[in-house]
Amino acid sequence: MKTPTPTIAVNPKELARVLEPLIRRIVREELTRAVTQRTKILRLKPDSPLYDDLREILRRKAEGRIKLYSYAEVWSE
Repeated sequence: MKTPTPTIAVNPKELARVLEPLIRRIVREELTRAVTQRTKILRLKPDSPLYDDLREILRRKAEGRIKLYSYAEVWSE
């Protein structure tokens, strides 16, 4: 007999509040790593997950479903 998998109720707003800083940090680290590896133009492969994510961000921005923040707003400088 299998042990039932426990379920956890998650508040979507609380989950977003917790994940957003983590996601921002990971994206910043990955972009920094990608840019420092190449000193010229950054070229992403069309089949890379980061390429897909950036295209999705642009699509959502064009639809007015996302607000992009300035460097100062994001990093409080």
